[in-house]
Amino acid sequence: MNLPTTLTVLRIFIVPLLVVLMLTKEENMDLWAAGLFLAAAVSDALDGYLARRHGQITPLGILLDPIADKLLTSAAFISLVELGRVPAWMVAIIIGREFSVSGLRAIASSKGFAIAASGLGKAKMVFQVCAIMALMLERRFPVLETQGEFLMWVVVVFALASALQYFWGFWQRVDLRARPQPGQPMVVLRMGEKEEEKDVPAQ
Repeated sequence: MNLPTTLTVLRIFIVPLLVVLMLTKEENMDLWAAGLFLAAAVSDALDGYLARRHGQITPLGILLDPIADKLLTSAAFISLVELGRVPAWMVAIIIGREFSVSGLRAIASSKGFAIAASGLGKAKMVFQVCAIMALMLERRFPVLETQGEFLMWVVVVFALASALQYFWGFWQRVDLRARPQPGQPMVVLRMGEKEEEKDVPAQ
């Protein structure tokens, strides 16, 4: 297992520890939780960079990386709901979007094409990390409370916008692949008759 994949696996194992730190009401636990989450977020960017830089992109890494990201952010958001720092409906939208897009990518892969991360999706991830950090530390730094609430609204907007972008791109791709190309034989089947091939005229 190469270094990028090792970092991804470590990010998965960090999740239970992050939840414990966030929900433990002891002195300085919020700082430890925020530091651990920030380190995990940095490792997310680092493992992708290392994999591309050293040609270590593997099927296992491609599979585990989005799983690790979703587990980490979902655990953080759910813990923040438990702490009463963020509305549950916002978290439901964000997590629902994550799993919907993951399912869409799986369907696209089964059809022979991939859905690349969009600019909106990357921006959503950046705002998401900032929002979680602000909400983790708002009790220690009250000025972050308003900023955390604002960032959560930004995350929700970007989550919905990027989901629509992914689904729209998926349906366009599927529709394009489903259209018969000019000169390509098309099978026409009528009730009670044998199959008959017709050429699709050029447009």
